[in-house]
Amino acid sequence: MAVTNEILHKMKTLVEKLQEASKAYYAQDTEIMSNFEYDKLYEELEALEQETGMILAGSPTIRVGYEAVDELPKEAHESPMLSLGKTKEREELKDWLGDKDGLLSWKLDGLTIVLTYQNGALQKAVTRGNGEVGEVITNNAKVFKNIPLRINYQGELILRGEAVITYQDFEEINSHIEEVDARYKNPRNLCSGSVRQLNNQITAERNVRFYAFSLVKADGVEFENSREKQFDFLKNQGFDVVQYVRVHADTVVDAVADYENRVQTYDVPSDGLVLIYDDIAYGRSLGRTAKYPRDSIAFKWADEIRETTLREIEWSPSRTGLINPVAIFEPVDLEGTTVSRASVHNISILKALKLGIGDKITVYKANMIIPQIAENLTGSDSIEIPDTCPACGGKTEVRAVNEVQSLYCTNPDCDAKKIKSFTLFVSRDAMNIDGLSEATLEKFIAKGFIHQYQDMFHLDRYKSEIVGMEGFGERSYKKLMNGIEKARDVELPKLIYSLGIANIGLANAKVICRYYKYDINAMRQATAEELSEIDGIGEVIGKAFADYFADEENNKRFENLLEEVRIIKEEIDEAGQTLEGKTFVITGSLNHFGSRTELKDLIEKKGGKVAGSVSAKTVCLINNDAASASSKNKKAKELNVPILTEEQFMTEYLEMEV
Repeated sequence: MAVTNEILHKMKTLVEKLQEASKAYYAQDTEIMSNFEYDKLYEELEALEQETGMILAGSPTIRVGYEAVDELPKEAHESPMLSLGKTKEREELKDWLGDKDGLLSWKLDGLTIVLTYQNGALQKAVTRGNGEVGEVITNNAKVFKNIPLRINYQGELILRGEAVITYQDFEEINSHIEEVDARYKNPRNLCSGSVRQLNNQITAERNVRFYAFSLVKADGVEFENSREKQFDFLKNQGFDVVQYVRVHADTVVDAVADYENRVQTYDVPSDGLVLIYDDIAYGRSLGRTAKYPRDSIAFKWADEIRETTLREIEWSPSRTGLINPVAIFEPVDLEGTTVSRASVHNISILKALKLGIGDKITVYKANMIIPQIAENLTGSDSIEIPDTCPACGGKTEVRAVNEVQSLYCTNPDCDAKKIKSFTLFVSRDAMNIDGLSEATLEKFIAKGFIHQYQDMFHLDRYKSEIVGMEGFGERSYKKLMNGIEKARDVELPKLIYSLGIANIGLANAKVICRYYKYDINAMRQATAEELSEIDGIGEVIGKAFADYFADEENNKRFENLLEEVRIIKEEIDEAGQTLEGKTFVITGSLNHFGSRTELKDLIEKKGGKVAGSVSAKTVCLINNDAASASSKNKKAKELNVPILTEEQFMTEYLEMEV
């Protein structure tokens, strides 16, 4: 093919778009286009390169990933870490295998890590980076949940694997973030940020796991020319290896189907499968291309795609002011469920898709789970970015963060912000005001009854209007007033939590209050550095807390609130801090306590801590069903953490007679 100016321009444009997307994905942990769109552009560029025989500088087809960021030390890999060739055709896997046996495994969706052990100890951990240069994250790897710090093998061991965060842990972490728009978008982004933390305490709290998928070096060990033997060796050293099955040409298609049936319930994020020859020598004899090794191939799920019609773009505001675009379309069946909406994520993606009402679009489920727009077949590009907030009518503005454009409401008194903030304020773990649901708050705000937190304690000013409202009456009004009066007596941690400070949950609020012995002024004057040194707080939480009380308006609102409430002082029995420094995990139903929260509160009053997952720091797992096959029980047994019944715990640690 002759290389015309038009073709050259097209190739340059594709390279630029793919570079921009890679930078956002790998270096900034953001997404400016869907995986579907990226793959489509990549395949288009690859086809042009094959046809023209030309590969432009910076092309992602010869360059893997993007340059590592500068926050962590960089180190070059001894040998380049290549991407894998891909296919979506099951029959192609049969042809690829030929008469050879292979190992078919999950292609995990996390961050690739290279580990080096010497003399039985973990010496170094480096991220994949751009395939040639990665970031040194050794201290962080040491706190991964399942990496052995010492192994039996005393020679130099080099292996590769994927750092991941399970869906269960991802949901657990997000559940403690009250701000919806502050929650992590997917496990991969959460994992990437967790692995690359400067403070490994944060990494430890994120439950990062490592699954080995390749042994690079282990001199002196006989593997009988088998990749499976290498996996067996790694298992014997204490590593978790990627889940795999041995296949040949006659069984590989059925094996792929089995994986497909399990992908939606598999707790570890996966975006496909990997097939590798078991015969090590044969695989090595095939060599490699400039980008791909020839001893392995990736299988990507052929996305089930449906065509539909875009009905509207819903603009969903949050309490921080971020307004998220959500596509509403004619319902379609995808992967066994009916879907009618998909997040468009931000303005950048909205513009890239050139969306317009009535456009014919195709939709799919990313990794067979999350609905996404694949393509806009019409491309009318007629969606207007609202210049006013749908909640309050205030002015909006488009802000760019890391070159990604998003829409924000600029009105500090936006009703959406108020409703979300006030809903948190009255919630059970905060002020616990019975009778003030989100729907009721919305009505009261609309009528002008509530502007600030303290206004909720003076709703008696509007008695006649409230009693006359639909759904209310004298009885409902009295119930509301009783709930408000009851809420005036509040524990300080719950009051702090009610303020909605970013990243401050009730547990963190309790830790800070106890550290400063419930001295409100000392807490408000604490610096980020002081707070970050508190065990269990860290840099991010410490900064959020200090920044909040450094703001004059926030302090004024807090002062006004203090005039309305009576702080219940928690008497700290220093002699009764029998559980200080001890961490426990509670699971399952209880017989002697009304709820897990009740038991958790008692443990914390005695100086202990209750975590959401079992780790090496866990003193014991409290579970009345010690024989269950739950993930917490399994983890406790793996780490030799005692599993105690409720009665055993009460006797041994609470010194209570049962």
